[in-house]
Amino acid sequence: MASIDDIIKREINPFDRVNSRTGNFWVKDEDKEAIVDSIHQEAIAEIEEVLNLVTTDNLSRTILLVGDSGSGKSYLLGRLKRTLNSKAFFAYIGPWVDDEYIWRHILRYTVDSLIQVPDGQQESQLILWLKSLSAFTKNSLKKKLFNDNVWDLLLDNRQQFIKHLKQNYQTSSIYNPDIFFGIIHYLTNPELYPLACEWLRGDDLSEESLQALKIKKCIDTEDAAKNILANFGKISTATQPIVLCFDQVESIPNWLSNPQAIFNINTTLHNENIQNFLIIITIVTDPCRHSWKYIPQSDKARIDKLVSLKNINLNQAEALWQYRLQPIHQAAKPQPESPITPLNRQILENYFPGGKTNPRNALLLGKGEYQKYKNSIIGNGGGVKVDVEAEFQLLWQQEYKKIQQKFPKISLLSSPDLIRMLQVALEALEVQLVKPKLISGKYTGYSLSYQQPKQRERIGIIWTEDANMTSFFHVMNACQRAIQENICQKLYLIRIGNVGNVKLAGYKMYSQIFSKIQNTHIKPNLQSVHYLATYHSLVNSVLAQELVIGYKTINLQTLQTLIRQSELLQNCTLLQELGIVNKSDEPSENGKRQRDLRPVKDFLLNLVTTQKFLGVLILISKAAEQFPDVKETDIQHLIDLLSQERKVKIIDPKAKVEDQLICLMA
Repeated sequence: MASIDDIIKREINPFDRVNSRTGNFWVKDEDKEAIVDSIHQEAIAEIEEVLNLVTTDNLSRTILLVGDSGSGKSYLLGRLKRTLNSKAFFAYIGPWVDDEYIWRHILRYTVDSLIQVPDGQQESQLILWLKSLSAFTKNSLKKKLFNDNVWDLLLDNRQQFIKHLKQNYQTSSIYNPDIFFGIIHYLTNPELYPLACEWLRGDDLSEESLQALKIKKCIDTEDAAKNILANFGKISTATQPIVLCFDQVESIPNWLSNPQAIFNINTTLHNENIQNFLIIITIVTDPCRHSWKYIPQSDKARIDKLVSLKNINLNQAEALWQYRLQPIHQAAKPQPESPITPLNRQILENYFPGGKTNPRNALLLGKGEYQKYKNSIIGNGGGVKVDVEAEFQLLWQQEYKKIQQKFPKISLLSSPDLIRMLQVALEALEVQLVKPKLISGKYTGYSLSYQQPKQRERIGIIWTEDANMTSFFHVMNACQRAIQENICQKLYLIRIGNVGNVKLAGYKMYSQIFSKIQNTHIKPNLQSVHYLATYHSLVNSVLAQELVIGYKTINLQTLQTLIRQSELLQNCTLLQELGIVNKSDEPSENGKRQRDLRPVKDFLLNLVTTQKFLGVLILISKAAEQFPDVKETDIQHLIDLLSQERKVKIIDPKAKVEDQLICLMA
């Protein structure tokens, strides 16, 4: 075993995960946040108390969770889910992109969360919720038990299943009970389960899919989405509550000018007696103070409890340090005398003389002081010089990997979400006069327009992935009107899905519009959507004051500058096809396309840049984690290339590979 200093030289700074954004607590993340039970324990106890009240009387309640930037609001939501998932079903609701699609957005995120499998369970929250309904349980003295006999009898008879639920919930005023209970029955059919989930989340399904589900219509209005969400609460009053966690509300477009939307939603939930929900709304303290004066008293009255996250004391800050340093301590021999070596308590006392700070600042301090110590033992001076671009590119690749896991197919994103992602990317690339809602009518949120670079032409974009051909016809009809009214001089349709056949009116109109040379149909690839979704996720984090780069919480202008300087969006083929960025050269051999290993090479160089010194084996293992489909021999080859290009240097190349260190070339 090595000494603590030897380990520090070769390992990654354990505080670098301070840049790991928590976000959606259902997205798997190998980097778990430090768990110090005493931190925010009072807030957790207050929230659990309110949850217990909802469980007791089924009346929905609302908690406003307020804290300064860096206080750990999003992290606390994840901790609540881990701690209380046995007592409630948890849904993460991210910021919506258009106030005209709020209820459909909430329903989509709720169902997306309910189909997740909680830790320690074999089935999704949705199936656990279904089996815990009073219609399928029998009473015992201590608890309700799942009634296998009732369940088995009803599985093979859809009409009997619907009838049974209608009888059990006849006083609950279920919205469209035959349709809703019919869809619930399909959740028990492995072949139709995915389609049933897509319908519940509000996807605009194809006619063939609707026929398979024996229904005629999708959830295509705000009122329908609200009522379906209400159904979940109405029939689950005998089971666990559903916790709706609204996070990053400051990221909602037009939040500063119209902060009332989220409070209107909350008031509606209460006024319409939508039962068995606990609503938690997180918000940064300053935006909360700014917006509170614009909120009507009737909406304020619907907030049942205000929970404020307090600063942590130095004992808790020290415990955070200890948690982060524990892995390198366990590998060291002899064991360091202090559990926070190479740091010490005096550093905390010097930087925080008041004895209080927030978790983010404690971790940032730990990161900087650890790096100072590492620099001193490798003879690189005691200061800390931050390469902001290298750190940003590492953060980008980390977020990109999460997005790949979250969205394995384009259809998981709604058209308003997709068009908003494109909009913020265009704005970052300094495209002029980007405006949402080009077309009019029901599908206005599927469109935007902008001014062609170096020209005066107005360019229109429609992005629809709705599978339903009737919806496609109405979108094409809106496009036709936009062209006739000369709202734009060139029109792009972005759509990977099919466009119908010659017998359909929508296809005929599509053919008329996009047979003209000035109009173009682009079929986006999944990678392009991942690029757009990654940047959009970072934008939301910036607006919620959660994105830290180079020891600072950055603003939107800084993020836009970084994305332009890094040229990461140059690799987005959709933006290339729109003519927004230049097409990049792809590596090829004998005319055949090769796997592009440039992101892997960039990752290796950026990691060495931010860490100064690193063990070669550690570098290889981190690259393999980030790019699991890349061979280790290819990673080693890329390290050799960086060495040949005199960008990095192997210290003592004749030593065993496990003893080799790598650093930047001086």
